[in-house]
Amino acid sequence: MSADAATTADITDLILLEHEEFRRRFASLWVMRGEDNFAARAVAWRMLVNLLEVHASAEEEILYPALLKRGGDHAQAETADAIGDHNQIRGAIKTAGRVSSGTDFWWAAVLACRQANDEHLAEEERDVIPDIREHVDAALRLELGGRWQEFHTVHQAARGISIEDVDPTAFVAENS
Repeated sequence: MSADAATTADITDLILLEHEEFRRRFASLWVMRGEDNFAARAVAWRMLVNLLEVHASAEEEILYPALLKRGGDHAQAETADAIGDHNQIRGAIKTAGRVSSGTDFWWAAVLACRQANDEHLAEEERDVIPDIREHVDAALRLELGGRWQEFHTVHQAARGISIEDVDPTAFVAENS
């Protein structure tokens, strides 16, 4: 085990921590609904959007390829569903980006993003995380956790990840 591995966490634990962060950030954003502080709301939304996309991209680069290679009988279906969920979240983010912040249309897009994200988190916590924990040994989960942390360090600083949709069927085929 390398020195870095000693400070690395299991990828499933890191994912679950981010899920809680999403819930907190959406709740905080919702509190801002009645406030006139447009700048603070815009910053809160932009930070949440960046975290959502870094999370989805990290899952697509690190978690789901591992699930496809080592997961149980439902790994392909779980992966295709998750990539589709990511695209729904991305679509709501794009919709919010096309309308004026704080308008009813903007809040509707934010709500659609929150609902798609909530559904995705629940499915991952119910299906994907247990599948990974059952079929991927602890050493590999730690290695994936290190890659997860590195991915976040690089991409959260850059804030340059695309929010382009990913074809779920092609993703499963390319990573199986």
